[in-house]
Amino acid sequence: MTDVAVIDYGMGNLRSVEKAIEHVAGSAKVRVTDDPDVVMRADRVVFPGQGAMPDCMAEMEARGLHQAVVAAAAQKPFLGICIGQQMLFDHSQEGDVTGLGIFAGQVRRFPDDKMIDAAGLRLKVPHMGWNEVWHHGEHPLWRDIPDGDRFYFVHSYYVDPEDPAVTAAHTDYGLRFTSAVARDNIFAVQFHPEKSARAGLQLLTNFMHWNP
Repeated sequence: MTDVAVIDYGMGNLRSVEKAIEHVAGSAKVRVTDDPDVVMRADRVVFPGQGAMPDCMAEMEARGLHQAVVAAAAQKPFLGICIGQQMLFDHSQEGDVTGLGIFAGQVRRFPDDKMIDAAGLRLKVPHMGWNEVWHHGEHPLWRDIPDGDRFYFVHSYYVDPEDPAVTAAHTDYGLRFTSAVARDNIFAVQFHPEKSARAGLQLLTNFMHWNP
């Protein structure tokens, strides 16, 4: 039986992530956990969350999860969601905080001067709601998900990788930003697949069948 660890560092409603994965996981055992040992023993790891990055990093450190997350990202099928994507990077403008450094790059706030749509209307921050996700090449997690399909976003910051090759998808919101990254056994997204209806469930299904 496959064991899936959903990492709990006290930030955000993780039950919706748990329930969505259970819905597609078949006989797999899905566990929300803040136990580093459970994370290390799991076959697959999901790293979700919501909130401010400084608080998220502080809670993760307080629960002793830092090394377990880094180790899991080095060796297991690993899915980062929302702030769980941002925390994988070197540094965030939000609170001037250091991230995990698994990906080189910065987490940036949407710039006020770019928050204008094609009609000249002001765009709101946070970016909240459904938006198109455009693939950068093929990846097993995009299987049966049309290019340009829509996913649900809630965020004020976005990742800016140093290496363009890790960008797995982009989205346009005032500017073009990286909405998914991928490398080896890691796939991470800015949107919320657990809130993204059919497309989100398909992505989670693909993750459960992914053998990088």
